[in-house]
Amino acid sequence: MIAPPGSNIRAGGPNGTRTRLIELRGGLGAVPGVKLAGIAAGIKKRKSDLALVTFAEPMACASVITTNEIKAAPVLVSESHIAANGTAIRAIVCNSGCANACTGERGEHDTRQTARQAAALLGIDPTAVIVASTGVIGVPLPMDRVARGLERAVKDLEEGMEAAYDAAEAIMTTDNEPKLAAYAFYDGETRYVVGGIAKGSGMIAPNMATMLAFVATNAPMSREALRDELRLANAASFNMISVDGCMSTNDACYAFAPPGDGAAPNGFSEALRAVTQQLAIAMVTDGEGATKTLTVEVTGARDERQAQTVARSIINSNLVKTAMFGEDPNWGRIVAAAGAIGAGIDPETWSLYLGEKLWVERGAVEVLSEAEAHRELENTFVTVRLDLGIGSASATGWGCDLSRDYVRINAHYRT
Repeated sequence: MIAPPGSNIRAGGPNGTRTRLIELRGGLGAVPGVKLAGIAAGIKKRKSDLALVTFAEPMACASVITTNEIKAAPVLVSESHIAANGTAIRAIVCNSGCANACTGERGEHDTRQTARQAAALLGIDPTAVIVASTGVIGVPLPMDRVARGLERAVKDLEEGMEAAYDAAEAIMTTDNEPKLAAYAFYDGETRYVVGGIAKGSGMIAPNMATMLAFVATNAPMSREALRDELRLANAASFNMISVDGCMSTNDACYAFAPPGDGAAPNGFSEALRAVTQQLAIAMVTDGEGATKTLTVEVTGARDERQAQTVARSIINSNLVKTAMFGEDPNWGRIVAAAGAIGAGIDPETWSLYLGEKLWVERGAVEVLSEAEAHRELENTFVTVRLDLGIGSASATGWGCDLSRDYVRINAHYRT
């Protein structure tokens, strides 16, 4: 997936140094020791719907999960597995077509049974299996189909790009295309890889999304270091996107690395952020019914928290989204969204840019004509920069427009 202009994927290291990142094909399949399969188990009609990922060696695992108070059984069970066996995870099972959320005791039983069966087929402990689901809420998993599907998936496990593509396709719901990303980097003479697959197209909001992401590396580090790295990367990627401002019960991102004693190798932070940002941008580019991808840069902020808060408010505004769909140069919607959240904006110091062009100066003077602004908004990739004129901090968020097709897709999601 090619990131849109202004996507802000950077490879800056400490003290201003630069880490050379090498983009790879194959996503999770580019990571050594990873095998994958994606098959059609019959959970969905005529589409692949069950993915299996295995690791050659036990892996440390870290997660960031939905903040929704109603969490699906797979999220809760997988968190218990990480707590019990977080440095020895060996497999991921993920189904699409059924969220296994709001399914009571049966949902938890079915999740644990999925882990038990996968473990038996692979010869590992059930707590070494992460289970994830995505799809319709309130519907039980068809466990007979899951069981038969797992037996087939174990036989289909392979390394490489094609297998990763199959797995990425199997976890899709309303996505139009699979989402994969991978980068290599060097720490001294040693080459490491970070790769991932993800799904997400609708119910996407800043602060996790209706999304699942699985990211792995061959770079060893402690579980604590992996957890800290994932939280930082998530804050600058999956927590900075919006399709429709809705949050699901199943959102989760899991990261895996060989267990080590200390910090991540030099360059890992940059590679992980590049992978998570590329996957996050792919989600909004593939947003349900989307025709445009919007990049919102907030600069001149007092601190990063203020910049992130303002960027999220803009990308999450339905009025901004609909204006983008209509290519309507209504800049008032952008600044109104920025000012609506009490982030401490000075009404006399902000300036707004559309692409590289100054749109509104110092909170009052419209510089760009309506015709020029409309021409900029006709592009598929639109970049808006709001300079707050307060400090030197910045943040970037990504969103998309809200179209008639979004309503059509979600009006008949179950039917």
